[in-house]
Amino acid sequence: MAKVAFIGLGVMGYPMAGFLKTKGGHEVTVYNRTTPKAEKWVSEYGGSHALTPREAAEGCDFVLACVGNDDDLRSVTTGPDGAFQGLKQGAVFIDHTTASAEVARELHAAAKERNCSFIDAPVSGGQAGAENGVLTVMCGGDQNAFDKAKPVIECFAKFAGLMGASGAGQLTKMVNQICIAGLVQGLSEAIHFAKKADLDVPTVISAIKGGAAQSWQMENRWETMNEGKFDFGFAVDWMRKDLGICLKTANETGARLPVTALVDQFYADVQTMGGNRWDTSSLIARLETTGKK
Repeated sequence: MAKVAFIGLGVMGYPMAGFLKTKGGHEVTVYNRTTPKAEKWVSEYGGSHALTPREAAEGCDFVLACVGNDDDLRSVTTGPDGAFQGLKQGAVFIDHTTASAEVARELHAAAKERNCSFIDAPVSGGQAGAENGVLTVMCGGDQNAFDKAKPVIECFAKFAGLMGASGAGQLTKMVNQICIAGLVQGLSEAIHFAKKADLDVPTVISAIKGGAAQSWQMENRWETMNEGKFDFGFAVDWMRKDLGICLKTANETGARLPVTALVDQFYADVQTMGGNRWDTSSLIARLETTGKK
């Protein structure tokens, strides 16, 4: 059992922190920007809550975070009341935010100055993966820090691997999001085409899902896409944030991402339709709106 803090109790962080208590048996302190959410977590799982990230981190062996973006991450780490101000020497900070590789490297260096470690560890698997404790966690950082962190991460993960030096976890998450963007658009077009061709969509999917066209998106999203149900899952707003990071990094590295750039603009169309909080599979709704191509 270790003394652990978790910062950020959103749809992902809330259950992840819960597994640290129920599966890991750790002593857990939580922090959330809105205190009632932290109080609710404590009433459900036990442990304690802190009023600032700094207070949450004090005396902890591991501090985990899952917040919104680069600016949020800087605020809860190096800000005046940030967790880095309370880290003890030798502590490991594990960041599950999907952020830039740049901020990961920045915080890795800042942690080293305090004789601490920083692991960038974005996750894949969505809300369902967090709630079932079966996330995929892609890590960047030093080997010894990862070795210390892995048993903690495995409280809510089915896979945790070190992808390389600091920032490699975030870069791997970008690869993941690039794959998803193209897959969801392809599946959207396929279902849309089947409908227009007067095919029975369930029959078509049953025929092709065991072959080369199979994907996680097909297995888990074709039915709700066919029914026009999107009020769940990973929000379009967050996907656009992630794709923005991918496109910015591609511009810096010289990578060409024409499909990703196009799908990003398709998601912008979904936002104008009021689909900011819809699941990413809502790309099909854009195709089924008159005038969209």
